[in-house]
Amino acid sequence: MKNFFANLSTNKKFALIAFILGIIALFAGNPYGGGTIKVNEKELALSTINNSDKVTVTDLADWIIQGKADFELVDLRSQEKYNEYAIPNAQCIPIAQLPESDLLRNQKIIFYSDDDVAASQAWFIFKSKGYKGVYILDGGLNAWKEKVLFPKAPINAGKAELAKFEKAKEVSKYFGGQAQTDSTLSESKPSIQLPTSNVGTPKSGSTPPKKKKREGC
Repeated sequence: MKNFFANLSTNKKFALIAFILGIIALFAGNPYGGGTIKVNEKELALSTINNSDKVTVTDLADWIIQGKADFELVDLRSQEKYNEYAIPNAQCIPIAQLPESDLLRNQKIIFYSDDDVAASQAWFIFKSKGYKGVYILDGGLNAWKEKVLFPKAPINAGKAELAKFEKAKEVSKYFGGQAQTDSTLSESKPSIQLPTSNVGTPKSGSTPPKKKKREGC
């Protein structure tokens, strides 16, 4: 077991720890109220270790730009933090309020917080309750800031990397961020502002209009 853990990548170690913490929290008491939670240990373990239930921030940015509306993006942070800045189209459901949410079993749900910890907890609980389409935003808001809002210019990059960075610059601009080039890396990071482009933005103190619910359960 020791060798198995040592051979895992950093991300997989983190995912495994989050999974174990979820198990401990589950048996220590369900923070989401009464009811019995059934656990498919094999499915949960495989999903966690293989990162198959994670969405990258760059993929999410592409989906938002393309106007995809087949998923619910859920910000698990406090209302105060959400009001300061949130990823466009996200609705604020602090983790303690998840039991009262109207998230559906047939929805594709992406959880995020500052990092992966709270999202992993929410993912675990919803998976345990039989939700199939639940995902974690890999790296959370910290990764969104680093890779989408403020991507850094690659050093000694080839053509492929430079082309990728040029795209990242446009994506950053779209979301109201600023790519970090040689001329800006020495400066302090600009403060985060809500996107100014015509992309759906979260409403302060409220959630975006509800999408038409699909039938089924």
